[in-house]
Amino acid sequence: MYTIAALYHFNRFADPASLRAPLQALCTAEEICGTLLLADEGINGTIAGSRAGIDAVLAHIRALPGCADLEWKESTAAAKPFARMKVRLKKEIVTMGQPGVDPQASVGQHVEAADWNALISAPDVAVIDTRNDYEVAIGSFQGAIDPETKSFRDFPAWWAANKDRFHNKRIAMFCTGGIRCEKSTNYLLGQGVEQVYHLKGGILKYLETQPEADSLWQGDCFVFDRRVSVGHGLVEGPHLLCHGCRRPILPEDRAHPDYEEGVACHHCRHETTEADKARFRERQHQIALARARGDHHLPE
Repeated sequence: MYTIAALYHFNRFADPASLRAPLQALCTAEEICGTLLLADEGINGTIAGSRAGIDAVLAHIRALPGCADLEWKESTAAAKPFARMKVRLKKEIVTMGQPGVDPQASVGQHVEAADWNALISAPDVAVIDTRNDYEVAIGSFQGAIDPETKSFRDFPAWWAANKDRFHNKRIAMFCTGGIRCEKSTNYLLGQGVEQVYHLKGGILKYLETQPEADSLWQGDCFVFDRRVSVGHGLVEGPHLLCHGCRRPILPEDRAHPDYEEGVACHHCRHETTEADKARFRERQHQIALARARGDHHLPE
């Protein structure tokens, strides 16, 4: 059983590049898999491994300057969730593309999972899902607004075009683990919105802690690992991943005439070129060869 830790922490690192090699070395030594992103603004990522290995990496991160109060969310998986371990340097740990946004300066009011239902049920509250369209497609909170964004970079333009809809409304925002809302709520505060809230710990904390019988969540939550989706109790959901477009699909979608394993699904069959498909077929061929050798290769 693999322990999975999803974490982020906004913190001004003076030299994030100097942190990369020691972190990569520790993760390799502890046989950790996943991805960690380092930037001037902090750290973000999801890692998986043994209980002892995860504890060692978390202790290392918490010992970094300014990271003592690091928080993370845990779940488990029976199979290896990631192919390998990557520690990467980025300009942002979650890319919004707004230089003036600074979650360390101010963010919306955090709302505990136990108090979320009451907030989003209030008639003067507009609930906004800040995730990408393919994530929203498989699950969201009852009554939530879907901005239909392809990436987080699109959110500021969507807000500019739609902000008049929310006059005299309180704004409640949510995302998978909370990191997007740190930036999106800071952005809205900077746009003059006075009452902004966001779900502490994100959807994952809500699904982990709130009884399904009382839940206002509908569907499944997309996660960026081999499980693809989780439901209440963070139980692995039914979804698979199309490795052509990386969108979630259901098992029955494999019967669709546009589906080709590792190459395309009904979402993307007509979005990729024949050269793309040839490349994906070769990748799938290599995966099949690896499986035949007993090497459980996971496509990236």
